[in-house]
Amino acid sequence: MTVPAVVFNGLTKRFGSKVAVDGVSAEIPAGSFFGICGPNGAGKTTLLRMTCGLLRPDAGRVEVAGHDVWADPVAAKSRLGMVPDSPSMFTRLTGRELVEFTGLLRGMKPEVVQERGSNLLRLLDLEEAAGTLVADYSLGMSKKVAIACALLHNPRVLFLDEPFAGIDPVARQVLEETLKRFTAAGGTVAFSDHSMDVVERLCDRLLIIDEGRVVLAGTTAEITRGRRLQEVFVEAVGGSSTEGVDITWLGSTSD
Repeated sequence: MTVPAVVFNGLTKRFGSKVAVDGVSAEIPAGSFFGICGPNGAGKTTLLRMTCGLLRPDAGRVEVAGHDVWADPVAAKSRLGMVPDSPSMFTRLTGRELVEFTGLLRGMKPEVVQERGSNLLRLLDLEEAAGTLVADYSLGMSKKVAIACALLHNPRVLFLDEPFAGIDPVARQVLEETLKRFTAAGGTVAFSDHSMDVVERLCDRLLIIDEGRVVLAGTTAEITRGRRLQEVFVEAVGGSSTEGVDITWLGSTSD
């Protein structure tokens, strides 16, 4: 029997009176491209941070590749990679130095770090910029080198928080192709994003949350049923309407 990549069981997190994540239970199959969707403030980032062992839940448990993230953190974290929406990096290192430093921190052999690091920098179109300080990288380059660091130890599961936000189409294409190769080789990707077009194109399974609760979960085909994901998403989370708001003045040429 194949062990699921990730299992959430009743994950709950409160910040004062605000319930950010409210008893979320779900399963991410191994080898899947899993999308986590929701409006701003729905609890996506909190859910990812608890899953990666960065934020302790108030209740519930989470397993990564069969290992409890909080009961057995070393085993769980050795099997996951994570890139937050705004990764904090040592920007006075070059791209190559940052990747190699990350590998050495994980206790990897120097020769393995160098070989894998070079391959990842080439794969992510960063080979020419490998000697440039990360401080001088564009947003897209910064996200790509962060993903190189997260993939270096060959994790079972890669977690990404809005990986495509604010990057140009060329960098987006490189990232998409890299993630597709990762899942094709048996890895699992779980990411949150606001672009329903990207989620619908890449993901085979989805989890839609709103106000910390699961609204819809299942395969992309089951959830959309031939409709655009954008329409299903807005309907599921109760999108707002412009009806009843006087905006007749918009576009008017009168003073």
